[in-house]
Amino acid sequence: MSNEHPEPFVIAEIGCNHAGDMTVAKKMISVAANFCEVDAVKFQKRDNRVLFTEQEYNAPHPNPMHSFGASYGEHRDFLEFTIDQHKELREHCEEQGVVYSTSVWDTSSAAEVAELNPDFIKVPSATNLHFDVLRILADEYGGKIHISLGMTTRTEEESIVDFLRDRGRLQDVVLYACTSGYPVPFDQLALLEVKRLKDTYGDELSEVGFSGHHLGIAADVAAMALGATTVERHFTLDRTSKGTDHSASLEPDGLRRLKRDLSHVAKSLRYKDADLLEVEKATRAKLKWAPTASVSS
Repeated sequence: MSNEHPEPFVIAEIGCNHAGDMTVAKKMISVAANFCEVDAVKFQKRDNRVLFTEQEYNAPHPNPMHSFGASYGEHRDFLEFTIDQHKELREHCEEQGVVYSTSVWDTSSAAEVAELNPDFIKVPSATNLHFDVLRILADEYGGKIHISLGMTTRTEEESIVDFLRDRGRLQDVVLYACTSGYPVPFDQLALLEVKRLKDTYGDELSEVGFSGHHLGIAADVAAMALGATTVERHFTLDRTSKGTDHSASLEPDGLRRLKRDLSHVAKSLRYKDADLLEVEKATRAKLKWAPTASVSS
C-alpha cells in the first residue's frame, strides 16, 4: 500500500464576503494566495432575476442589518459581479499564483462560467438538484465538477451520482460532505460522511472533499484524516463585517493555520517505513535498554 498521503487542496471560499467591491475581492485573493498560501479561491455567480420570483426579489432581507439593498433582490444584485469582472478576477488569480473558481447557481451562470474554462466549477448544495445546471457542466465543460451535498437526502445524492455517471463524467466529480448551516454545531458536522462517500463512490469519483461552515480548524484536519483530499472554508478579512457569511468564515491567520496544519498532518499520515527510523537511532543508542545476552528457555 502507498505510504504517501496526498497534500490537501485547500479552497478559500470568498463567496460574497467582498461586499460587491472589486478592490476588496482582489485584496482577498492576494491575501489568500500569499499569506494563507491556499491552492484556490472561489466566488459565486448568480442571475438573481432567474433565481427569484418577483415576490421573492422584492421581499425585505430577513436580516436587515446585513442587507446591501432595499429588497433581498437588490441586496443580491449589489453583491453580484458581471462575467467580465469574473474574467478580471481570474486574471488577478493567475498573477497571484492561485486557482480561480466560482459556484454557479443557475443555467445562464453555468454557461457563462463554463466559457471561462476554470480548473473547476462548484455546484452549491442549494443547486445540486438543478439538473439543467448539471447538464450544462457535464456536456459543455471539460474541467472538474465539484458538488456539495448539504441539505441533500441519500436518495437525492444517488440521483445526482447516477445523472453524472450516465453522462460519463463521474470520474471528474468531487463530492463534498457538507452540513448547511452558519455556523454548524460540532455535533452536526457529521464528519463520518467523508468516509461514507469514499467507501460508497471512491473508486468512481475524482475525489471526496469536505466543505465546512463550523468554528475553528480542528474538524477540517479530522476530515482529511478520514479521506477528504479537498477542504473548503469560507474566508473573510474581518469576521465582524456586514454580511451573514462572515461569522462562519476564517480570517487570514485562521486560514493560514488551517493550510499549515493540514499540510503537516498529511505528512504524518503514514506507516513507519523501517523498524527504526533515522530520527530514532541516536535516541535508541542513548536511552534504549536491551538485554546483553540471548534469553534461553
